Amino acid sequence: MGDRLRILMTGFGPFPGAPFNPTMKLVERLMHLRRPAFDDVEFSRHIFHVTYATVDRELPQLLKKHRPHALLMFGLADRTHFLRVETRARNAVTTTFPDADGTRTGKGSIAGDADAVMFGPHTAKLLRAALATGIDARASRDAGAYLCNYLSWRAIEATQQDKGPELAAFIHIPLLAHDGAARMSGGVTLEALVDAGEAMLLELVKLTRSTMRESA
Repeated sequence: MGDRLRILMTGFGPFPGAPFNPTMKLVERLMHLRRPAFDDVEFSRHIFHVTYATVDRELPQLLKKHRPHALLMFGLADRTHFLRVETRARNAVTTTFPDADGTRTGKGSIAGDADAVMFGPHTAKLLRAALATGIDARASRDAGAYLCNYLSWRAIEATQQDKGPELAAFIHIPLLAHDGAARMSGGVTLEALVDAGEAMLLELVKLTRSTMRESA
């Protein structure tokens, strides 16, 4: 894989209550960006089937295959109308809302008695990058108790492992119309999300390089 910086972007497929998940379109658009700053960056992408078993099985496989230096993950928050940059993952799993295979977890936590794990201070810089594009973006301390939060927890765990990713970030986006239009007047569109996603990618490239230099 050489010395190129490697970034893995992920989204989610449909799940109960959300037959259309716009993260799939967003990740696809971001994968095809062509910018000079990305010339020496190797991007890979993956769309998770919305189950706990899928995340547990496929995330380690993806990390082994692509060996990403950074993870940029997207999920759907269909009840919010703005972009959310998650700052932490809570030790919480819903026991009432099933995943896409109809499975309900039997316990309400991910890992024993832990409270929450933090993504890190880089999330503030990603938020500023998104805001600079003019999008309505906000920091969030609650990624929910469903697959988005679960993947966030597992990704943060991965950054703490030897030879794991240097940085990880999770971004919640609002529900869009199928054509990429906003679902409400003045709301966020797919084009606005692509612009914000590009800005965050550019920032993540810089932050990851800096982190790698500091740890070398």
